[in-house]
Amino acid sequence: MTQRLALVTGGAGGIGTAICRQLAADGRRIVTTCVDPEAEGIEAWVEMMRGEGIDADWVKCDVSDHAACVAMADEVRERFGGVDILVNVAGITSDGFLHKMSADAWDKVIDINLSGVFNVTHQFVAGMRDQGFGRVVNISSVNGQTGQFGQTNYSAAKAGMHGFTMALAKEGAAKGVTANTVSPGYVKTSMTDAMPDKVRDAIVAQIPAGDMGQPADIARAVGFLTADEAGYINGANLPVNGALFCSF
Repeated sequence: MTQRLALVTGGAGGIGTAICRQLAADGRRIVTTCVDPEAEGIEAWVEMMRGEGIDADWVKCDVSDHAACVAMADEVRERFGGVDILVNVAGITSDGFLHKMSADAWDKVIDINLSGVFNVTHQFVAGMRDQGFGRVVNISSVNGQTGQFGQTNYSAAKAGMHGFTMALAKEGAAKGVTANTVSPGYVKTSMTDAMPDKVRDAIVAQIPAGDMGQPADIARAVGFLTADEAGYINGANLPVNGALFCSF
């Protein structure tokens, strides 16, 4: 059986790296995107992954730029072949209360976190439909479900991401293409490690599980949803948040 190709946007980050490791353990070839190869240390990341026996590579792409995504997709197909699995991880925050938020802070978050999902997925979904197989997983956030102080831009983008996912699921179901969302709660990454202890402790105090999650917790959910056997799970939002927010 041909080894399936997984494209993970923003795969060199904390959660992205865990997802790449999980998909590699599931037998997938890995390609990730980066915006600034030098600043992101992408060559060292690839060397690290290959040192772990993982078939990983990278392409340059700003997911907020549709033309850049078209060029990236052409490069991926030329160098690696068709994409079978797409995981949209790339995202940013630019927090601030709405009455103090600049239009630029709004636009940047929406352009990367939401429009970026369209820009990248747009390049590969037709190929998935044609081959009768595809797995799309969009990494959202608990804050897209609950809202969060200072994150009108981020919460809107992450909620919109799941609306996109549900519509895409309906469009692709008859063609063997699934689209699902994973909504992490608070996860131990370099970003949360940089929080003041007082802020981090206040967050943990709200989590029934008693601690933040690990990137591997998110990665396991992605592995589950991207399995060849997961074709009947479609349009779902899988929360991974330690019971911080529960709904049905």
